[in-house]
Amino acid sequence: MSEQWLEVTLPVPARELERVCDVLTANGVAGLAVEEEGEFLRFLEQNRQYWDYVDEDLARHMKGASRVKFYVPDSEEGRRQMAAYLIGLEGYEPQTVSLREEDWATSWQKYYQPIPVGRRLYIVPEWMRGQPVPDGRAPLYLNPGLTFGTGAHATTQLCLELLEQALIPGGQVLDLGCGSGVLAIAALALGAEHAIGVDIDPKAVDVAYENAALNGVGPDRLTVYAGDVLGDGALAQRLEPGRSQVVLANIVADVIIPLSAVVERFLAPEGVFLASGIIDTRADEVAAALADNGLAVTRRLERAGWCAFQARRAGGEG
Repeated sequence: MSEQWLEVTLPVPARELERVCDVLTANGVAGLAVEEEGEFLRFLEQNRQYWDYVDEDLARHMKGASRVKFYVPDSEEGRRQMAAYLIGLEGYEPQTVSLREEDWATSWQKYYQPIPVGRRLYIVPEWMRGQPVPDGRAPLYLNPGLTFGTGAHATTQLCLELLEQALIPGGQVLDLGCGSGVLAIAALALGAEHAIGVDIDPKAVDVAYENAALNGVGPDRLTVYAGDVLGDGALAQRLEPGRSQVVLANIVADVIIPLSAVVERFLAPEGVFLASGIIDTRADEVAAALADNGLAVTRRLERAGWCAFQARRAGGEG
């Protein structure tokens, strides 16, 4: 007899998505799925050449939507677990649907389709491996159910677009707050020789290595550490100061601002810092912090209320 699961959905205003996801993660939720109407509609438009019709039921489902989903067992224990996950989100009313195990295992997969990013990348859910990849694009296989960093969010796509243009093949890339490893693995697909990832969540280490393995990348090319580069001097030393051609941070403004004080030590002489996850209302604050720490913004991308910066040492080439 198959086990029953509860699909828990929280309708969330777009401006609150980041905070809600942060609270759920801090409370122990893994495998969040985020649905946003804007990204769904952009996905339809970008990939219109691949189908002759739009799934109207799915379009109606996404109308006006910003939703966060997670799953718990459909039992008294599961409901207690759900209540614990929602601590700090008392103003939100969860919607629940009971699913059989086989439905739960695949219900969220319909929201993930291959995503072309920039000019060269093509992010593919691992269960769709084997489907044709457009000419000129490098496939990046991910398991979106593992953790954050599926490539679907605007912040990740902005960072990937900057990375595609900034990366010089053969160099080293450092990804601070690597999560699923998507940015580090993409850097390797684009020609980086070696990538290092760091995340404060110990679970990210295994997740990043699992996603790397899906792409034929082993520990000889990707090294992942758990820890806080801001507070662990020994860890900072292991990250090979002065060696990284690109340093990435797709996090939030509250982390990027203090990172701006230390990131220069990891950059190679002509290296670049790519920062994303910055909500547009805080972009000027982040740019000012970068400038205060000797880094000049040389490129700025914006999408769906989010900003990403490319920065170099002040006085360096653009």
